[in-house]
Amino acid sequence: MDERIIGILQEALGKILVASIEVTIPLTVFGFALAMVVALFMALVQYANIKILKQFARFYIWIFRGTPLLVQLFLAYFGLPKLGIVLDAFPCALLVLGLNEGAYCAETLRSALESVSEGQIEAGYCVGMNYLQIMWHVVLPQAFRTAFPPLSNSLISMLKDTSLAATITVADMFMAAQRVVGRTYEPLWIYCEVALVYLFMSTVLTILQRYGEKKLSSYTSKENTIKEVM
Repeated sequence: MDERIIGILQEALGKILVASIEVTIPLTVFGFALAMVVALFMALVQYANIKILKQFARFYIWIFRGTPLLVQLFLAYFGLPKLGIVLDAFPCALLVLGLNEGAYCAETLRSALESVSEGQIEAGYCVGMNYLQIMWHVVLPQAFRTAFPPLSNSLISMLKDTSLAATITVADMFMAAQRVVGRTYEPLWIYCEVALVYLFMSTVLTILQRYGEKKLSSYTSKENTIKEVM
């Protein structure tokens, strides 16, 4: 590898890292936060079997899981202005990524909620809890432990999906790499470099996921031991 390539890679790495801090990481964090809020609401209305809201939730999940994320980004950024709704690139990408991932996370949370046995809910009523208390103290903690691994996978997936935001002019890591490629005509090395940065960030999230799973597993084991003693 000659000095020219090394110089280009050093320049590209700096631009990629700046874009990751300023755009990719905030887009991932805030997008996933939005996804979790939407997913929790959609999962709870289905679990509670609220008829009208349940039908709305099913329709929302059907639409966002059944259409490609790229098409959703294009519809929101290029299509909505035809209806008089104009969104800047970053908030548009944030909204679409959050709504798209929220549809998948909603199904994850719904299945986790339904995995909690009816006996524990009945036991909650027996000790004088109301519905909200049972949901908060009994159902949701157990559902979260079950849903934690797939939700972590969704977060990693969202991190990689942020690269699609470059198609609507969001200046993320991938666009930073594209700009350097357009100026230097060195696609192989630069795209390998940005791929390694994505790989590093995904690996960090994977390590955090495993740490979280161990903590939750340890907490569950202690809880079961206490129940056995009692």
